[in-house]
Amino acid sequence: MPSETIIDLQSDHYFMGEAIRQAARARQSGEVPIGAVVVRGGRVIARASNQVEVLRDATAHAEMLALTQAEESVGDWRLTDCTLYVTKEPCAMCAGAIVHVRLARVVFGLSDPKSGAAGGVLNLLQFPSFNHRCEITFGVREDECKALLQEFFIEQRTRSKKIGLRPSG
Repeated sequence: MPSETIIDLQSDHYFMGEAIRQAARARQSGEVPIGAVVVRGGRVIARASNQVEVLRDATAHAEMLALTQAEESVGDWRLTDCTLYVTKEPCAMCAGAIVHVRLARVVFGLSDPKSGAAGGVLNLLQFPSFNHRCEITFGVREDECKALLQEFFIEQRTRSKKIGLRPSG
């Protein structure tokens, strides 16, 4: 009897795959490839990708857009029984929003030692004096998340060199 692969639709690996699909959509739109999904009761209730360039809005990070969708889905600004899956560690803006909506848990793929606010540079999700703290799981499908970002930035640098621009940063 051949063994069949069983997909655990409740696993972090599965839901991070959904976030990775959103990141790939961002990349196709010329955005930094970061994707996010919000899960409640084992179901994806919101999905988003970065749309900073498309919307010309510095706050249009995947996490922010997914949180707004999740609030609409739940009918409340509190997301206490939800988990956010995101391909890269949230920045300070997104971490602040995560604390304010009171997410139960945040799962991310790639740590960000330069600007991460879930343990990279600082940890706003578990800041002692805040009235809410989130559980954090990191490193889920890290290699895939890292590859998406690396490939994107290699393409950006190559494109810049072809047209004679100097890369910023």
